[in-house]
Amino acid sequence: MTDHERPVDERPTVDHLGRPTNEAARVLAETGVDPSVDRQTELERIAIWFDERTGASHILRATLRKVFPDHWSFLLGEIALFSFVILVATGVFLTFFYVPSAAPVTYQGPYTPYQGQEVSAAYDSVMRLSLEVRSGLLMRQVHHWTAVIFVAVIVLHLSRVFFTAAFRRPRELNWIIGFGLLLFAIAEGVTGYSLPDDLLSGTGARIIYSAAMSVPFIGPYLSFLVFGGEFPTTAFISRFFVLHVMLLPALFAGGIASHVGLVFLQKHTQFRGPVERETNVVGRHFWPGQAFVSGGLFFLTAAVVAAIGGLVQINPIWAYGPFQPSLVSSPSQPDWYVGWLDGALRIFPPIEPTILGITIPSAFIPGVLIPGALFTLVAVWPWVDKLITHDNREHHLLDWPWEQPIRAATGMALLVFFALLTLAGGNDVLSVFLTASVEELTHIFQILVIVGPIVTWLVTYALARARLQRPPPDALEAEAEEHPGRPRHRGMAVQRTADGGFEEVEA
Repeated sequence: MTDHERPVDERPTVDHLGRPTNEAARVLAETGVDPSVDRQTELERIAIWFDERTGASHILRATLRKVFPDHWSFLLGEIALFSFVILVATGVFLTFFYVPSAAPVTYQGPYTPYQGQEVSAAYDSVMRLSLEVRSGLLMRQVHHWTAVIFVAVIVLHLSRVFFTAAFRRPRELNWIIGFGLLLFAIAEGVTGYSLPDDLLSGTGARIIYSAAMSVPFIGPYLSFLVFGGEFPTTAFISRFFVLHVMLLPALFAGGIASHVGLVFLQKHTQFRGPVERETNVVGRHFWPGQAFVSGGLFFLTAAVVAAIGGLVQINPIWAYGPFQPSLVSSPSQPDWYVGWLDGALRIFPPIEPTILGITIPSAFIPGVLIPGALFTLVAVWPWVDKLITHDNREHHLLDWPWEQPIRAATGMALLVFFALLTLAGGNDVLSVFLTASVEELTHIFQILVIVGPIVTWLVTYALARARLQRPPPDALEAEAEEHPGRPRHRGMAVQRTADGGFEEVEA
């Protein structure tokens, strides 16, 4: 069932009791008494008083009548929003028990191997939260798994927007906001991942510190600002806690509000269809259809992450132990959304070029320069796309991915590049399963990250071009109706002739 979006700025033609407004006005003018006053409840009087001064009913009516396209891919953004809500709810619970301090304390909890050992207050609080607080471990794992899924859904949502060209005018600003939300999500994950102060998260913090230090000129100042001195420091736990709990969530909330607000003002994009046009939106109204779909999706999302958090272990800090600067856990991999950075640092050659007398640290190119350049390309892609297509018109209908081969090929090449870097970040684990040395896998990934994206770009471009050359199904149907006796042309095929040769025939 489809429905067209209707005007939402019409004045109501009946009063709150269902009578014509002109009739209510006539009675009021003749008698000087509003005939509905004696029938109003106190709640109705308050609502009418509030509406007369704010016009809230008009906004509410417009919101309830807003039309949402009926396509599953548009639910990815809602799943990301629901994941954020779950993260906030579980995060609030965790802050009641977490101690953001690197001060040394003696562990006296129930985990016997660490009893009497000196650990940080942060690690001690997370151990107690996991093993002594009722439902504490469940909340920790739900929070962590939701963060992992959260970033994945944002990537899928941005990929859908990229491949369908939903970023085109007038939605360039919303693309920038959405891409910024991805960066905020990664930053939230990194800062939250470091808070337990265990050996694995401490190793990740050391890598982040090294990447920040490698930035020419400003690197030492930047890393000292974030970490509070030369790593390891006792200040970075509390600073990461402020970033994770206060600054980044505030930026996230503002970004989400701006993102959703722009969608509301600009209306949704939609795929082409029999009645879908640039000037309408076809789908279901927010109330009641979309509201029930979204409500069910929220509870389904919460149920899935709760089931995963309760059944699948993640980040068992008691197995890693407290952070010690002289130790590194093996194997050690971060969460997937920064695994590509670890992979880039592992496979990039130890090159330290000297430019204008300044030696560039080896971590700068794979850890800052290459990801910074690729992220910048993705952020400004709406304007790059305009240069490629020479199209600056407003668009409210979506493209199919193959309709712009260069866009599709570039997007697939970027995804393959980051996927290969993520796999390279686990070369020590892969070496065990593949019975190959870490050095061999490193050399293989060094070749793959160059050859893989190029091959992916060429193959995707060729497939998209081939798909564009196929006649659409409606054209074939129209040809068959216009010429009933003519065989339908769908393509060419090769068949063997009687004398052993080959010839092309229509398929």
